Amino acid sequence: MPILEAETSLYPDRLLDELADNPGERCWWAVYTKARQEKAFARQLLAFSVPFYLPLIPKDNVIRGRKVTSHIPLFGGYCFLFGSEEERVRSLTTNRVSRILPVDDQRQLVHDLRQVQTLILANAPLTVERRLKPGQPVRIKAGPMEGLEGRVISRRAQARVLVAVNFLQQGVSVEIDDFLLEPTG
Repeated sequence: MPILEAETSLYPDRLLDELADNPGERCWWAVYTKARQEKAFARQLLAFSVPFYLPLIPKDNVIRGRKVTSHIPLFGGYCFLFGSEEERVRSLTTNRVSRILPVDDQRQLVHDLRQVQTLILANAPLTVERRLKPGQPVRIKAGPMEGLEGRVISRRAQARVLVAVNFLQQGVSVEIDDFLLEPTG
């Protein structure tokens, strides 16, 4: 049972189809919102009739022993605004915007957003991938090794994490999936 019904994540409904192909004076902007303000920002854009796309995915939680489903932003902090310069400035009046990033390749963004929307509509299990690089300090966030810290030492299909005993100048490594890691530094 959902806590709240899914909110409007795409306005207008045909935004990624015909409207994006005929932009006129509008262009895409990646809006980075203040913390946990994505949905409130989208509601205000909807009230202003400003076109936007906020990819939302369902997430199951257990609250007081009951399974509930909420809808969370796929890309935390980001909402994609399709507007004129005037609409961009109007979005700033919401007091929910941290910064607005211009999109250099408009066609590529539309292509990418269409693919994301297709995956969401297909109910595919999605996980946001972070760019973990060799040498980056990480912490294991789940499983039997939860809380261990180390450094990524190589990247292939899986990350290899080095846990060092600095005093001995030695260490051990283990292969672990990216989704179990979070950056620490």
